[in-house]
Amino acid sequence: MASDLKLFSFEEIAKHNRSEDCWLIIDGKVYDVTEFMEDHPGGDDVLLSSTGKDATNDFLDVGHSDNARETMEKFCVGEVDASTIPSKLTHASPRQQQSDYNHDKTTPRFVIKILQFVVPLLILGLAFAVRNYAGEE
Repeated sequence: MASDLKLFSFEEIAKHNRSEDCWLIIDGKVYDVTEFMEDHPGGDDVLLSSTGKDATNDFLDVGHSDNARETMEKFCVGEVDASTIPSKLTHASPRQQQSDYNHDKTTPRFVIKILQFVVPLLILGLAFAVRNYAGEE
């Protein structure tokens, strides 16, 4: 059966990295998961973040069910030519690129995170002050 599968280079597979055309490498096999993007329980971002690299560890870390493993077999389009896989990948997922941008403490996202912490504390302090003030009268 393995000999029936088409052999793809890593570079060719890495080009399929959009929601309209998404391929993954898992255990040396190549999966075209484009049709599964909307149905994936973790969302399409999870699948997109695993493009352009060997996604085997990502797949195993989640602990997919036997049913999920059976389902993925229908998306198998071939195998990756192991000799074309770079020894050290320099892939940065969209999430990594976004989080790198957010290390700048002046970004709106950082301000929002601070406010998410500070505003509830202010409300709690205000409620405590009102309770004590109303109790004194």
